[in-house]
Amino acid sequence: MIDTSPFGTAPLPTAPPKDPEVWAVRGLAGYAPVLDAHEHRRAAAFRREADHEIYVAAHTALRVVIGACLGEDPLAVRFTREDCPGCGGPHGRPALAGADEGHEAAGPQARPGSAAPPLHFSLSHTHGLALIALAPTPVGVDIEALPGVRTVADVASTLHPDERGFLAQLPAQERPFAFARCWTRKEAYLKGTGEGLGGGGFARTVVGAAAHPLPVPGWTLTDVRVPHGYAAAVAVRD
Repeated sequence: MIDTSPFGTAPLPTAPPKDPEVWAVRGLAGYAPVLDAHEHRRAAAFRREADHEIYVAAHTALRVVIGACLGEDPLAVRFTREDCPGCGGPHGRPALAGADEGHEAAGPQARPGSAAPPLHFSLSHTHGLALIALAPTPVGVDIEALPGVRTVADVASTLHPDERGFLAQLPAQERPFAFARCWTRKEAYLKGTGEGLGGGGFARTVVGAAAHPLPVPGWTLTDVRVPHGYAAAVAVRD
């Protein structure tokens, strides 16, 4: 289980992290919104004010935290999409524009001639809470509000048969958390690889719904400690 750093309370980083870290975002925490034109359009498309607010807070926090890592103005941070590993289309994992596996992001504390670790990130938000994951290798994070029992029954068919079998053995009242635990692990992993939910990997990837994630070759899956009513996980490439 990994703990989170609360955005607006914990000190901002001064360089890209050497180890994975996760930031929890509940609001702007006193920061003015910092969005580019594309993000402004996305924010305006939300019909529910609560969804609009958490989107603005999450994307502002992402810019502020990454800007702190790189020693840049948050609005100067530029994002792009890597190619999808499945089809090659430009809708893979989000990344810093101009960055690649060998990207060296020099934070303000970096010594002349020294290289800070590469900076990879992932963002997820739902129902008033967002998570930002940072790591020196590709990373994915996901957070979900716990679903109702009926939703679990309707959606469980998307899981791997082994995971469905595990859920079926649980008492009905325990299934929503176990399902959400499984779902967030799986989505975090697929966000980390860049495949996403549409590539067919959701059903074939086995991450487990029990207390501890099952191993996935080449990746480390870890549940994230979040408030009651949510489940979350982070996946980091080894």
